Amino acid sequence: MKKLLGLVISGCIVTSSVVTLAESPLLVVYPPNNHQTSAEKIFFIGTAPADGQVLINGKPINRSKAGHFAPSFPLEVGENLFTVRHQNQELQIQVTRRATQPELPQGLDFAKDSLTPAADIARLPGELICFSAIAPPNASVSVNLANQTITLAPQTQQVSLPSNAAALTGSNQPTAQFIPGKYEGCTTLPQPGFLTYGNNIMPGAVIPDASKNVDLGKPEFQLTLNGKTITQPGTGQIQILSPSNLQVAEVVVDAGVARTGPSTDYSRLTPLPHRTRASITGREGEWLRLDYGGWINSQETRTLPGAIPPHTTIRSVGYRRLSDATEIVFPLQVPVPISVQQGDNNFTLTLYNTTAQTDTIRLDDDPLISRLDWQQVAPGQAQYTFNLKKAQQWGYKLRYDNTTLVLALRHPPTIKRERRNPLSGIKILLDPGHGGKESGAIGPNGYTEKEVNLVVSKLLRDELVKLGATVVMTRDTDVEVSLGDRMAMIHRESPAIALSIHYNALPDSGDAENTKGIGTFWYHPQAHSLAIFMHNYLVKRLDRPSYGVFWNNLALTRPHAAPSVLLELGFMINPEEFEWIENPQEQQKLARAVADGVVEWFKTRE
Repeated sequence: MKKLLGLVISGCIVTSSVVTLAESPLLVVYPPNNHQTSAEKIFFIGTAPADGQVLINGKPINRSKAGHFAPSFPLEVGENLFTVRHQNQELQIQVTRRATQPELPQGLDFAKDSLTPAADIARLPGELICFSAIAPPNASVSVNLANQTITLAPQTQQVSLPSNAAALTGSNQPTAQFIPGKYEGCTTLPQPGFLTYGNNIMPGAVIPDASKNVDLGKPEFQLTLNGKTITQPGTGQIQILSPSNLQVAEVVVDAGVARTGPSTDYSRLTPLPHRTRASITGREGEWLRLDYGGWINSQETRTLPGAIPPHTTIRSVGYRRLSDATEIVFPLQVPVPISVQQGDNNFTLTLYNTTAQTDTIRLDDDPLISRLDWQQVAPGQAQYTFNLKKAQQWGYKLRYDNTTLVLALRHPPTIKRERRNPLSGIKILLDPGHGGKESGAIGPNGYTEKEVNLVVSKLLRDELVKLGATVVMTRDTDVEVSLGDRMAMIHRESPAIALSIHYNALPDSGDAENTKGIGTFWYHPQAHSLAIFMHNYLVKRLDRPSYGVFWNNLALTRPHAAPSVLLELGFMINPEEFEWIENPQEQQKLARAVADGVVEWFKTRE
């Protein structure tokens, strides 16, 4: 459930609007008519006058005291028609459930868009290249490429993984699926400079230039069924890269998004600072695989003609103490990829394509670091571990100054410990989620998440200021602020902590009627303590249900310049909890509790 449109029914007149309430209407804010989903069920979020029953397809549903509702109904594959009725008001909503299994072709044919690789790919010699297709069962399927014939075998039993969002509904179990008509097979291809005959690699009498890439073109898929055969070219071109002539990519954005694989479905790695260079060892569509293992979108890079594979030595390591941070300086010959790992009392930085010649490191007695250790953990991989004096970390920044890597580890904030102003000297960034065109979740009566986020954030700001804090807000009016701008503001302002204020919803497969409570979300280990503490404090102080504490890859938990936590303070779509959410007196109590929780957490960090 994301941005929602409401359907307002007054008498027999049906209108579609962004929830402007008529007098005592039957209102359904979700799902919109003609909604499509792959979920097995759907919930209906709405309201009606408290008197009388609301029926959906003739069945009475539960409602809150104010008349709000959120029942779930099963869906059949295809079109599902629901009739919602309250007294003389009626609304029809159609929901289409999409099939999750691929549609088998009719007759001698491949299923539409089923041939993979679907995009152009490039691999190193000897790497596995896999192909797949969907075709009628009991067929013979193969691929011809570079004088090889690769048989694609039937793969009818497969395990399907749930989406990441399944963890939010407690339904994240793998399921075994029977998929008729799925065929897969893999092969390896030799290094340029060799020819193949059949499946045998033979030194060729006519040897291509081993320093050049080999373009193999598109694979040809062949399907035979009942004595008849068809062929069809694949979608993506296949190229074998020359290991001796790899291109070099340079990151051109402030923080290149590195991932574990070639799409946004894959997990994030440590962002690559501007100017980072690495050899390109593979391609898939617009994604590049870099020599240290991470993938990056080509739009965040440029290729450097004539550049040699980046590799550096490192000798001495420098140190300088600033007023609010300790900077460690790593002089390098070329900006190389890096990764960061935070532990309970340590911070580890790994430099790739790096060989140590280190004999001297300066590190004075420091308010943050007790000792710096280093080791060459593998060829081309140097690792630096900062042993810290306290478990709580307060943020870090990484940048390249030309070819020198600069790591800034932030010092703990200076707390003046004034009894009446316990947050004196503390800067806190508040981020009221959504805004402008981005309404966020919508409650049963049309009250939007963006509105309540802003109301509660302003109340929280006032409470924090009373306690002596300096408060910075990403927005204080109903304007749209991009996620990138919000993240950049955390980096620029360097607050002691950052809190993003939100209210919750669920994916279509969730149980909106029975799911409620406060949840907190963190990403970097430096924010874990804050997330745990605020969750436990608010649940106990306000006597609210617990939704849980989640590690989550969210835009407003990813900033690493400060401990950053996203608070989901209740479910907009739960009928009973929504009445608490929109109550002005409860909003004030909540703001005061969050502010007091912040004070108590800082006490635990001293």
